[in-house]
Amino acid sequence: MLTTQLKHLSQSELVRRMSIWAISVLLLFFGFFSNLWHVAEQQWFDTHQRDTESLIVGRMVKSRQDGIFSAGGLTGAGITTNIQQQWISSNQIEAQYAAYLNKHSFDEYSLYMSQPGGQGILFSLFDRLIPLSSQIKLWAFYVLTALLSAIALTAIIGWFYEEFGWWVATFVAGSAVLSQWLTVFGRNLWWSLWAFYLPMIAVMYYLKRHRVPANRQFIRFGTLIFIAVFVKCFINGFEYITTTLIMMMVPCIYYAILDKWSRHQCMKWTLAAVYGSGVAIFLSLTLLCFQIGSVKGGFPDGVGHVLYSLGKRTHGNAQSFPDVYAASLEASTIGVLITYVKGVFFDLNNYLSHTNSFVSNFLLKVRYAYLIVLFIVMSALLFLRSNKKIMAERQQHYIALIFTTWFSILAPLSWYVIFKAHSFIHTHMSFVLWQMPFTFFGFAVFGAAVIAVTKSKRLNQ
Repeated sequence: MLTTQLKHLSQSELVRRMSIWAISVLLLFFGFFSNLWHVAEQQWFDTHQRDTESLIVGRMVKSRQDGIFSAGGLTGAGITTNIQQQWISSNQIEAQYAAYLNKHSFDEYSLYMSQPGGQGILFSLFDRLIPLSSQIKLWAFYVLTALLSAIALTAIIGWFYEEFGWWVATFVAGSAVLSQWLTVFGRNLWWSLWAFYLPMIAVMYYLKRHRVPANRQFIRFGTLIFIAVFVKCFINGFEYITTTLIMMMVPCIYYAILDKWSRHQCMKWTLAAVYGSGVAIFLSLTLLCFQIGSVKGGFPDGVGHVLYSLGKRTHGNAQSFPDVYAASLEASTIGVLITYVKGVFFDLNNYLSHTNSFVSNFLLKVRYAYLIVLFIVMSALLFLRSNKKIMAERQQHYIALIFTTWFSILAPLSWYVIFKAHSFIHTHMSFVLWQMPFTFFGFAVFGAAVIAVTKSKRLNQ
């Protein structure tokens, strides 16, 4: 299908698309791999989520020592304490990397049992197959992860280019490059950022290529979603799963409005997505329960751990969990939301020095609250401009974009609300959810509004 469509493109258009993809991949890759654009503070970039990443390194050590599927293939650390009860310390984190780089072995292995750890299994396989030093292999794993993340986000940028042109795509690409949260997550071996976006990318391009529905397409659509969601769950587990699933449905909202789907069409596409993702999650959870059961005594032990993990991350009874989780379980949902709205998307202090605290903290830090207000203003402006005759040809596209943008905000909000306890604790990482995919669509609205205003001014001159 893709090959056929490329044949129908003019040579200049093909070159333009390839150039946009190449530039986008390079800009994102160097930001993710080395923080080349200094979007994030360097020490933060170097150390962000090194604790969870060390569990992947620990998995590779365990795989070298006892086999890739030893200990159920689960990630973990070579420590004597229970990592589920007492988190890994700074010294233990560095010991994980030292053990891998110096080819040491573990006397004990403490399991992290909240996700299948597919990324650890794959990196363990690569570690076994690649005949190079540990230092070079670890560097190559960072390169691979950063590249996959860059390609995934470029696929999203490419979709915006195909739907709205290079100007809107430039705004979206700029928002990805300038996001400090995407930058610090981009190469992390544990998070494998690309996997979160995979289901949405699959839906984006499938619906774009299949604008006229047919009965068998719904089966293929459900199968595609099953594969994409299963890969996501296998690679990085159920982290941010509600965000991933709502993000996956964002393109459906866009095409439903653009193509004026009937109620029957909406129902069929939705059911296909629900069935596909539901089966993928069920099989992933079953796999995890078997993995845990293989080292803890049986399948019921795996089920028990999954239910316990779900409770402590959502709205479970604080009295049923250790004291360390009490504050998060009792926290106000509104308070959690306010914390994330006040988060920083981009920090100009990384480029400018300023001694005035008000200027530094409130003017130079581009907060998500500011972006939300900006996107509201731009949505209203685009909506009004799209009703003009000069915009009539693209009016339905812009209306669809506006409504889709404000649907997309449900993706991050779903995690902040449903997994309120997790969000309360993990303020050092969950701001990345605003980029899944709300800020992309928000900046697309921004770019489209600029086009609309520019066209109006030209015709009025």
